[in-house]
Amino acid sequence: MPPSDLVERGRQVLRLEGDAVRASADRLGDGFGAAVRLLAAAKGHVIVSGVGKSGLIARKIAATLTSTGTAATYLHPVDSLHGDLGIASRDDAAVLLSKSGASDELFGLVEQLKRLGVPIVALTGGLESPLARAATVVLDAGVAEEACPETLAPTASTTVALALGDALAVTLLELKGFTRDDFAALHPGGALGRRLLLRVRDVMLTDGLPLLGPDRPMRECVVLLAKKRGTVAVTGAAGELLGVVTAGDLTRLMERTDGFLEVPVRDVMTRTPKTADAEELGSAAVERMERHGIMALPVVDGGNRVTGVVHLHDLMRAGAV
Repeated sequence: MPPSDLVERGRQVLRLEGDAVRASADRLGDGFGAAVRLLAAAKGHVIVSGVGKSGLIARKIAATLTSTGTAATYLHPVDSLHGDLGIASRDDAAVLLSKSGASDELFGLVEQLKRLGVPIVALTGGLESPLARAATVVLDAGVAEEACPETLAPTASTTVALALGDALAVTLLELKGFTRDDFAALHPGGALGRRLLLRVRDVMLTDGLPLLGPDRPMRECVVLLAKKRGTVAVTGAAGELLGVVTAGDLTRLMERTDGFLEVPVRDVMTRTPKTADAEELGSAAVERMERHGIMALPVVDGGNRVTGVVHLHDLMRAGAV
């Protein structure tokens, strides 16, 4: 098979699976809303299970639910009959996956869940199958054809099941009001968690701040700019922010003015500087600095008083981006 044919075959698979997901979206009806409400009402865990490839998809759905605020666990249907059913309770709900809805290995678990009174959401292509008949809610995960020739392996069907699981998880998190902060709290070890948790207050400098009054000469400002990384905040008698002088401002002043060292700071400062709030996300401060070509921001409180200075490089080293 020439390389061009290999590429075209890959495209065919992706198109077929994409079409299968779109068809599933078109079929989605009131049953999906009922499934979401059922899972949201569970006081315990959401038990997710399936056999074979469906079991692998079930593990991923359980992981996605858990990471987005819905406590879930994968339960192997065979192991459940040999002691693992002990994790299930009447407060739980279940999501069971089966392409045909007729997997023998699944039905021991189905019977035990029914005995406990656990409501079941079935993701299956067998809408008249034993699993569908036993379920509380059925979501149609059927596909017109698999991408694999002769349907030797589930392909489009597992993609649709996975997409339906994602749809459940995302709709649930929105229903529950799950926020970025909630997500970060569940992912403290990852780069995304650090980015979502990092606040300006965690990085800003608060000691030895580069502050000058507006009537001070640029001679004093030059010293602070050299010592304090190129940014000086100009403040009033009560500590309120009046403006900012940067190394760039100094360079432009030197190019156009003789005797610049005696010029008062108020004549050089930017009077409407960009600022940061101590409680805002570090990533938001980085975005503002990059958008305006700024290397540092004064941090102000509700009364516009300077409480710190945050530098772009410090935020980037801390993982804000």
